[in-house]
Amino acid sequence: MLRLPGIGPNQPDPAICARDGPNRSRTGRITRFSFNPARNDADLHRIRTSRAGLRNGPTPRLAQVNEINRPSILIVEDEPMIAAAVHQRLRGEGFETSIAASGESALEAAEAVRFDLVVLDLGLPGIDGIEVCRRLQAGRRTPVVMLTARDDETDMLIGLGVGADDYITKPFSPRELVARIRAVLRRAADRPTDAADAWWFHGLHVDVATRRVFRGGDEIHLTPTEFDLLTALASARGTVLDRRRLLEDVWGYTDGSGHRTVDSHIRAVRRKVGDDVIRTVHGVGYSIDGVADTPPEPS
Repeated sequence: MLRLPGIGPNQPDPAICARDGPNRSRTGRITRFSFNPARNDADLHRIRTSRAGLRNGPTPRLAQVNEINRPSILIVEDEPMIAAAVHQRLRGEGFETSIAASGESALEAAEAVRFDLVVLDLGLPGIDGIEVCRRLQAGRRTPVVMLTARDDETDMLIGLGVGADDYITKPFSPRELVARIRAVLRRAADRPTDAADAWWFHGLHVDVATRRVFRGGDEIHLTPTEFDLLTALASARGTVLDRRRLLEDVWGYTDGSGHRTVDSHIRAVRRKVGDDVIRTVHGVGYSIDGVADTPPEPS
Protein backbone atom coordinates (compact mmCIF):
# COMPACT_ATOMS: atom_id res chain seq x y z
CA MET A 1 0.00 0.00 0.00
CA LEU A 2 1.24 3.46 -0.87
CA ARG A 3 0.82 5.75 2.12
CA LEU A 4 0.16 9.37 1.28
CA PRO A 5 1.18 12.40 3.28
CA GLY A 6 -1.40 13.57 5.79
CA ILE A 7 -4.36 14.55 3.70
CA GLY A 8 -7.09 12.82 5.64
CA PRO A 9 -10.32 14.69 6.31
CA ASN A 10 -9.26 15.71 9.83
CA GLN A 11 -5.70 16.66 8.97
CA PRO A 12 -4.24 19.97 7.78
CA ASP A 13 -3.68 20.61 4.09
CA PRO A 14 0.00 19.70 3.52
CA ALA A 15 2.43 21.19 1.10
CA ILE A 16 3.35 18.77 -1.67
CA CYS A 17 7.02 18.74 -2.57
CA ALA A 18 9.42 16.86 -4.84
CA ARG A 19 11.07 13.78 -3.37
CA ASP A 20 13.84 11.57 -4.66
CA GLY A 21 14.07 8.01 -3.50
CA PRO A 22 13.59 4.34 -4.32
CA ASN A 23 9.92 4.84 -5.14
CA ARG A 24 10.66 7.33 -7.92
CA SER A 25 8.93 6.08 -11.05
CA ARG A 26 10.78 5.88 -14.34
CA THR A 27 8.41 3.43 -16.03
CA GLY A 28 6.55 5.99 -18.09
CA ARG A 29 3.31 4.15 -17.49
CA ILE A 30 -0.18 5.51 -17.21
CA THR A 31 -1.81 4.42 -13.99
CA ARG A 32 -5.38 4.54 -12.76
CA PHE A 33 -6.07 4.52 -9.02
CA SER A 34 -9.18 3.80 -7.02
CA PHE A 35 -9.65 4.52 -3.34
CA ASN A 36 -11.56 2.93 -0.49
CA PRO A 37 -13.54 5.88 0.95
CA ALA A 38 -14.11 4.03 4.22
CA ARG A 39 -10.43 4.34 5.13
CA ASN A 40 -8.64 7.44 6.31
CA ASP A 41 -5.46 6.34 4.55
CA ALA A 42 -5.59 5.98 0.80
CA ASP A 43 -5.95 2.38 -0.35
CA LEU A 44 -4.48 2.49 -3.84
CA HIS A 45 -5.28 -0.36 -6.19
CA ARG A 46 -3.00 -0.37 -9.21
CA ILE A 47 -5.03 -1.15 -12.28
CA ARG A 48 -3.44 -2.87 -15.27
CA THR A 49 -0.90 -0.63 -17.01
CA SER A 50 1.41 -0.99 -19.97
CA ARG A 51 4.03 1.02 -21.84
CA ALA A 52 1.51 1.39 -24.62
CA GLY A 53 -0.36 3.71 -22.28
CA LEU A 54 -4.09 4.16 -22.48
CA ARG A 55 -4.34 2.22 -25.72
CA ASN A 56 -3.61 -1.11 -24.02
CA GLY A 57 -4.69 -0.10 -20.53
CA PRO A 58 -7.98 1.12 -19.12
CA THR A 59 -9.30 4.32 -20.68
CA PRO A 60 -11.06 7.04 -18.71
CA ARG A 61 -14.81 6.57 -18.64
CA LEU A 62 -15.64 9.58 -20.78
CA ALA A 63 -19.32 8.76 -21.06
CA GLN A 64 -19.59 8.72 -17.28
CA VAL A 65 -17.60 11.95 -17.04
CA ASN A 66 -20.04 13.66 -19.38
CA GLU A 67 -23.10 12.24 -17.64
CA ILE A 68 -22.16 13.66 -14.26
CA ASN A 69 -20.31 16.69 -15.69
CA ARG A 70 -17.04 15.99 -13.93
CA PRO A 71 -14.08 17.75 -15.57
CA SER A 72 -11.38 15.29 -16.63
CA ILE A 73 -7.79 16.04 -15.66
CA LEU A 74 -4.56 14.32 -16.72
CA ILE A 75 -1.89 14.44 -14.00
CA VAL A 76 1.59 14.19 -15.53
CA GLU A 77 4.01 13.57 -12.66
CA ASP A 78 6.80 11.00 -12.27
CA GLU A 79 6.90 11.15 -8.45
CA PRO A 80 4.40 8.47 -7.32
CA MET A 81 3.70 10.09 -3.94
CA ILE A 82 3.03 13.50 -5.45
CA ALA A 83 0.92 12.06 -8.29
CA ALA A 84 -1.17 10.04 -5.85
CA ALA A 85 -1.63 12.96 -3.46
CA VAL A 86 -2.74 15.28 -6.28
CA HIS A 87 -5.01 12.54 -7.63
CA GLN A 88 -6.72 12.02 -4.28
CA ARG A 89 -7.24 15.72 -3.69
CA LEU A 90 -8.68 16.33 -7.16
CA ARG A 91 -10.95 13.29 -6.93
CA GLY A 92 -12.20 14.61 -3.60
CA GLU A 93 -12.95 17.94 -5.29
CA GLY A 94 -15.11 16.26 -7.93
CA PHE A 95 -12.68 15.86 -10.82
CA GLU A 96 -12.11 12.72 -12.92
CA THR A 97 -8.37 11.99 -13.03
CA SER A 98 -5.79 9.92 -14.86
CA ILE A 99 -2.05 9.74 -14.19
CA ALA A 100 0.88 9.61 -16.63
CA ALA A 101 4.43 9.24 -15.31
CA SER A 102 6.38 10.44 -18.36
CA GLY A 103 6.13 12.85 -21.25
CA GLU A 104 5.74 10.03 -23.76
CA SER A 105 2.79 8.44 -21.98
CA ALA A 106 1.21 11.85 -21.40
CA LEU A 107 1.19 12.56 -25.14
CA GLU A 108 -0.26 9.11 -25.82
CA ALA A 109 -3.00 9.75 -23.28
CA ALA A 110 -3.82 13.18 -24.71
CA GLU A 111 -4.05 11.66 -28.19
CA ALA A 112 -6.43 8.95 -27.02
CA VAL A 113 -8.62 11.03 -24.70
CA ARG A 114 -9.70 14.68 -24.72
CA PHE A 115 -8.95 16.00 -21.23
CA ASP A 116 -10.37 19.25 -19.90
CA LEU A 117 -7.04 20.19 -18.31
CA VAL A 118 -3.51 18.83 -17.84
CA VAL A 119 -1.50 19.22 -14.61
CA LEU A 120 2.02 18.96 -16.00
CA ASP A 121 5.29 18.53 -14.11
CA LEU A 122 8.15 20.41 -15.75
CA GLY A 123 10.93 17.96 -14.85
CA LEU A 124 9.89 14.69 -16.49
CA PRO A 125 12.01 11.76 -17.64
CA GLY A 126 12.41 11.52 -21.41
CA ILE A 127 10.36 14.27 -23.05
CA ASP A 128 10.31 17.13 -20.56
CA GLY A 129 7.29 19.19 -19.57
CA ILE A 130 8.15 22.13 -21.84
CA GLU A 131 8.17 19.92 -24.93
CA VAL A 132 5.02 18.09 -23.80
CA CYS A 133 3.23 21.43 -23.45
CA ARG A 134 4.45 22.59 -26.86
CA ARG A 135 3.15 19.41 -28.53
CA LEU A 136 -0.17 19.56 -26.68
CA GLN A 137 -0.81 23.11 -27.87
CA ALA A 138 0.24 22.28 -31.43
CA GLY A 139 -2.86 20.11 -31.75
CA ARG A 140 -6.22 20.75 -30.14
CA ARG A 141 -5.61 23.25 -27.40
CA THR A 142 -5.76 21.95 -23.81
CA PRO A 143 -5.48 24.14 -20.70
CA VAL A 144 -2.24 23.38 -18.79
CA VAL A 145 -1.16 24.10 -15.21
CA MET A 146 2.58 23.46 -14.76
CA LEU A 147 4.13 21.98 -11.63
CA THR A 148 7.80 22.71 -11.13
CA ALA A 149 10.45 22.27 -8.47
CA ARG A 150 12.54 24.89 -10.26
CA ASP A 151 12.40 28.44 -8.99
CA ASP A 152 13.87 29.72 -12.25
CA GLU A 153 11.90 32.50 -13.89
CA THR A 154 13.35 31.64 -17.30
CA ASP A 155 11.80 28.16 -17.14
CA MET A 156 8.47 29.66 -16.11
CA LEU A 157 8.52 32.15 -18.97
CA ILE A 158 9.38 29.40 -21.45
CA GLY A 159 6.51 27.31 -20.13
CA LEU A 160 4.08 30.21 -20.45
CA GLY A 161 5.50 30.97 -23.88
CA VAL A 162 4.69 27.49 -25.21
CA GLY A 163 1.10 27.66 -24.00
CA ALA A 164 0.85 26.89 -20.27
CA ASP A 165 -1.98 28.79 -18.62
CA ASP A 166 -0.55 28.92 -15.11
CA TYR A 167 2.20 27.42 -12.98
CA ILE A 168 2.79 26.52 -9.36
CA THR A 169 6.13 25.75 -7.70
CA LYS A 170 6.86 22.90 -5.29
CA PRO A 171 6.28 22.70 -2.41
CA PHE A 172 2.69 23.78 -2.94
CA SER A 173 -0.61 23.61 -1.11
CA PRO A 174 -3.18 21.26 -2.68
CA ARG A 175 -5.78 23.90 -1.86
CA GLU A 176 -3.92 26.44 -3.99
CA LEU A 177 -3.56 23.94 -6.85
CA VAL A 178 -7.32 23.29 -6.82
CA ALA A 179 -8.03 27.04 -6.82
CA ARG A 180 -5.77 27.58 -9.82
CA ILE A 181 -7.26 24.63 -11.71
CA ARG A 182 -10.77 25.95 -11.17
CA ALA A 183 -9.71 29.44 -12.29
CA VAL A 184 -8.12 28.10 -15.50
CA LEU A 185 -11.18 25.97 -16.31
CA ARG A 186 -13.46 28.93 -15.64
CA ARG A 187 -11.46 31.13 -18.02
CA ALA A 188 -11.37 28.42 -20.68
CA ALA A 189 -15.18 28.16 -20.54
CA ASP A 190 -15.72 31.92 -20.63
CA ARG A 191 -16.29 33.01 -24.22
CA PRO A 192 -17.79 36.45 -24.90
CA THR A 193 -20.64 36.58 -27.44
CA ASP A 194 -20.64 40.27 -28.44
CA ALA A 195 -19.16 40.20 -31.94
CA ALA A 196 -18.81 44.00 -31.98
CA ASP A 197 -16.58 44.03 -28.89
CA ALA A 198 -13.12 44.94 -30.15
CA TRP A 199 -10.32 47.30 -29.16
CA TRP A 200 -7.39 48.98 -30.86
CA PHE A 201 -4.27 50.18 -29.05
CA HIS A 202 -0.51 50.41 -29.67
CA GLY A 203 -0.87 48.89 -33.14
CA LEU A 204 -2.88 45.93 -31.81
CA HIS A 205 -6.38 44.87 -32.80
CA VAL A 206 -8.01 42.84 -30.03
CA ASP A 207 -11.15 40.96 -31.05
CA VAL A 208 -12.75 40.11 -27.71
CA ALA A 209 -15.55 38.03 -29.25
CA THR A 210 -13.18 35.59 -30.95
CA ARG A 211 -10.39 36.04 -28.38
CA ARG A 212 -7.83 36.84 -31.06
CA VAL A 213 -5.12 39.50 -31.24
CA PHE A 214 -3.61 40.95 -34.42
CA ARG A 215 -0.84 43.35 -35.33
CA GLY A 216 -0.74 44.54 -38.94
CA GLY A 217 -2.88 41.62 -40.07
CA ASP A 218 -0.67 39.01 -38.41
CA GLU A 219 -2.20 37.07 -35.54
CA ILE A 220 -0.42 37.00 -32.18
CA HIS A 221 -1.15 33.75 -30.38
CA LEU A 222 -1.89 34.23 -26.69
CA THR A 223 -2.87 31.62 -24.14
CA PRO A 224 -6.33 32.08 -22.54
CA THR A 225 -4.69 33.47 -19.41
CA GLU A 226 -2.52 35.88 -21.38
CA PHE A 227 -5.55 37.07 -23.35
CA ASP A 228 -7.57 37.61 -20.17
CA LEU A 229 -4.69 39.54 -18.60
CA LEU A 230 -4.33 41.77 -21.67
CA THR A 231 -8.07 42.48 -21.85
CA ALA A 232 -8.35 43.09 -18.10
CA LEU A 233 -5.76 45.84 -18.42
CA ALA A 234 -7.25 47.19 -21.66
CA SER A 235 -10.76 47.35 -20.21
CA ALA A 236 -9.45 49.54 -17.37
CA ARG A 237 -8.51 52.13 -20.04
CA GLY A 238 -5.44 53.61 -18.43
CA THR A 239 -6.38 52.95 -14.80
CA VAL A 240 -3.52 51.28 -12.95
CA LEU A 241 -4.47 47.82 -11.66
CA ASP A 242 -2.46 46.39 -8.81
CA ARG A 243 -1.44 42.73 -8.62
CA ARG A 244 -4.15 41.82 -6.15
CA ARG A 245 -6.84 43.22 -8.45
CA LEU A 246 -5.39 41.36 -11.44
CA LEU A 247 -5.23 38.12 -9.47
CA GLU A 248 -8.88 38.50 -8.57
CA ASP A 249 -10.05 39.52 -12.07
CA VAL A 250 -7.95 37.08 -14.11
CA TRP A 251 -7.14 34.14 -11.85
CA GLY A 252 -10.09 34.27 -9.50
CA TYR A 253 -8.17 34.35 -6.23
CA THR A 254 -6.24 36.91 -4.18
CA ASP A 255 -3.55 34.81 -2.50
CA GLY A 256 -0.52 37.00 -1.88
CA SER A 257 1.78 34.24 -3.13
CA GLY A 258 0.33 34.78 -6.60
CA HIS A 259 2.02 38.15 -7.14
CA ARG A 260 4.93 36.47 -8.93
CA THR A 261 2.38 34.73 -11.17
CA VAL A 262 1.12 38.13 -12.33
CA ASP A 263 4.63 39.44 -13.00
CA SER A 264 5.64 36.32 -14.94
CA HIS A 265 2.54 36.48 -17.12
CA ILE A 266 3.07 40.19 -17.77
CA ARG A 267 6.57 39.41 -19.02
CA ALA A 268 5.22 36.57 -21.18
CA VAL A 269 2.61 38.87 -22.75
CA ARG A 270 5.22 41.57 -23.40
CA ARG A 271 7.40 39.08 -25.24
CA LYS A 272 4.51 38.53 -27.67
CA VAL A 273 2.87 41.95 -28.04
CA GLY A 274 5.85 44.24 -27.40
CA ASP A 275 7.42 45.91 -24.40
CA ASP A 276 5.67 49.22 -24.97
CA VAL A 277 2.06 48.00 -24.68
CA ILE A 278 1.81 47.38 -20.93
CA ARG A 279 3.06 50.17 -18.69
CA THR A 280 4.60 49.40 -15.30
CA VAL A 281 3.84 51.83 -12.48
CA HIS A 282 6.51 50.90 -9.97
CA GLY A 283 5.19 50.08 -6.54
CA VAL A 284 1.59 50.14 -7.78
CA GLY A 285 0.81 47.87 -10.74
CA TYR A 286 0.23 47.86 -14.49
CA SER A 287 -1.88 49.70 -17.07
CA ILE A 288 -2.58 50.07 -20.81
CA ASP A 289 -3.16 53.53 -22.23
CA GLY A 290 -4.72 54.70 -25.49
CA VAL A 291 -7.44 52.05 -25.83
CA ALA A 292 -9.97 52.88 -28.57
CA ASP A 293 -13.27 51.28 -29.60
CA THR A 294 -12.75 52.09 -33.28
CA PRO A 295 -9.80 51.41 -35.59
CA PRO A 296 -7.36 54.28 -36.13
CA GLU A 297 -7.72 56.44 -39.23
CA PRO A 298 -5.34 55.34 -42.00
CA SER A 299 -2.32 57.61 -42.20
